[in-house]
Order: sequence, then structure tokens, then C-alpha cells
Amino acid sequence: MDMKPSEMSSSKMFGGYNKRYKHYSPTLGCSMTFHIYFPPSTPNKFPILYFLSGLTCTDENFIAKSGAQRIASSVGIALVVPDTSPSISQIVVKTQYDDQEENDHTNSPLTTNCLPSFIVQAIQEEKSTHVFVLCSDMFSYIICAVAGGLNIEGEADSWDFGVGAGFYLNATQEKWKNWRMYDYVVKELPQLLRENFPQLETSHASISGHSMGGHGALMIYLKNLDKYKSVSAFSPIVNPVNCPWGQKAFSNYLGEDKAAWEEYDATHLVSKFNNVSATILIDQGEDDKFLKEQLLPHKFEEACRQVNAPLLLRIQPGYDHSYYFIASFIDDHIRHHAQALSLM
Repeated sequence: MDMKPSEMSSSKMFGGYNKRYKHYSPTLGCSMTFHIYFPPSTPNKFPILYFLSGLTCTDENFIAKSGAQRIASSVGIALVVPDTSPSISQIVVKTQYDDQEENDHTNSPLTTNCLPSFIVQAIQEEKSTHVFVLCSDMFSYIICAVAGGLNIEGEADSWDFGVGAGFYLNATQEKWKNWRMYDYVVKELPQLLRENFPQLETSHASISGHSMGGHGALMIYLKNLDKYKSVSAFSPIVNPVNCPWGQKAFSNYLGEDKAAWEEYDATHLVSKFNNVSATILIDQGEDDKFLKEQLLPHKFEEACRQVNAPLLLRIQPGYDHSYYFIASFIDDHIRHHAQALSLM
């Protein structure tokens, strides 16, 4: 199996290029995809901003919807966007409404005779890990995940666990042993970039994310303060041990040892690693329907206050959980990281 990344697509944008790659991951035991946005070429290497996406997303959502490339092109930051879990082993339908992640979803097996011939051909040739098909309802998409992954029973039974819901941790339960997204993001992917993309300055990196990915960004940053210059998040799950999404994921991936859960919980980690010096930026929509039950930003705010960790938590009136919200404030986040990376 070829662990060297192969280019799947390339599109010019704001003078640079969105490029999608596929490679075999020994950490996860399956093929994975990721995106890189390369700004216009310069004599210098590009520092990196990793962006971790949320539940039901792939490496495509942020690249297609955020508009981050405009400001990234201007300041000279490369955007690296991994997938959110090991790749799927069957074709599955996931219906997504109102252009938001984490809404009411339906999942069901899909046979290839239900699909147009060009999609069947793409699946058979393994040209893409995910195929997006616009439904008759203009606000929904069918996500057809390509066969060839791990074939774990129950991996696609629900939208908030398994495929598209890796939670950026290393699972300890045998059934989910391939779910090692923490090691993939922190160890394997940076090494892959270092060995294959000489135009990237992999030692000069920051990290950001949305929702589940915001949880991942905060948690990974706090556990690796020597690896990342800064962190930011949109609508992050900051206290997963105390919310339904986190409890469902952690109990399945990590078992019932609550001490193990806390090792992946930003609210607990900021108290444990109380030497944070760079300001943490969080934007949270005030009209986010997940705010009170799932996201709990004020839990993290209080934990930061107790250890004097610098936090800028901005509650944005009228905004929800969608990429419309992310696109509205992404420039502020890119500038936050550009300053930490000495680009501004």
C-alpha cells in the first residue's frame, strides 16, 4: 500500500491552489484524504494552520464553505484539513439539512444500482472517498461514502458516532482500535507533510477547528503546547465529559474509565496544563441550538479564569452553528494565527 500521498484534484483559488490528496495511513489502517491550500508561491516556506472539522464532515467542508483561502492567500498561511475519522467501508446515505452539520440525519445502506453510472464508476475506481449528490430538496445532500475501509459493525449507524465522528482521540476499546485520530493529526500527518511537501514549514504551525473539531483543536493544543503556536475554535465542544455527544463517543471509544475521558477534555486539560501563555480565541454563536446542552463554553471560560489562561471568548449575537457563522469570522481567526506565526 502506498503511504506517499497522491494528488486527487487541484483548483486555483486567490492565486494559490486547493489540492486534495489520498494516502494509506498505517496509524488508522485505511486510506485517508486531506486537503492543503497552498498560497501563491514565495521564496519562503509556508507556516501551517491545521483545521479540524466537525461531526459528519470530511476534509472537504471547510475548504468548500469557509472562504478562508482569501485571507490565507494574503497573509501566506497554508491550510491543512484532514478528514474526521477513518474512512468508511460501505456506501451510506447521510442527509444533511439547512447547510449545517449535526442536524437530524438519516443513515441507510445504498446499493450501487440506485446511483448514476458515473458515481458507480468513481466508486469502483476508488477515485474519491466521498461523493456528494444534491437531492431534490435544495437544502439536503446525500453523502455516499466509498467502499474499501474498515468494515466495523455499527461504524455508520448514527451520525454522531463512528464515521465522521472520530473526536480526535485514540480509542482504547478493541472494536474501535483503528480510531486513532489523535495520533494521526499530531504525529502521522505532520510527518507526512514534512517528508513530501518541502514548501511547508511544518515546525511552524497553529491549529483551529469547528464543533467536534474545535474540541480537537483545543485539546490537541493544550496537550502539545510545544508543537503549536496558537489555537482558535468555532463553537467548540469544550467539556465533552459533561455533554451527550462526548459521553456517547467517549464511552464507546474509551470505555467507562472517566479518568481516561478527562485526558481528551479541554476544560480539564486547561487546569492540568496551566502554563498557557498565548491567547485562546473562541467564537460562539449566541443562537446556536447546541449551545446550552452540548457546547458549554462558559465551563471552559471558568476553568481558564481559575488558572489565568488567556481566553478571548466572543459570543456573537444572531449566529448559529453553520458555516455561514464560520465564514463571517474566519478572517479574524486567520489573522490571530498569522500574528502568532510572526506573519503580521
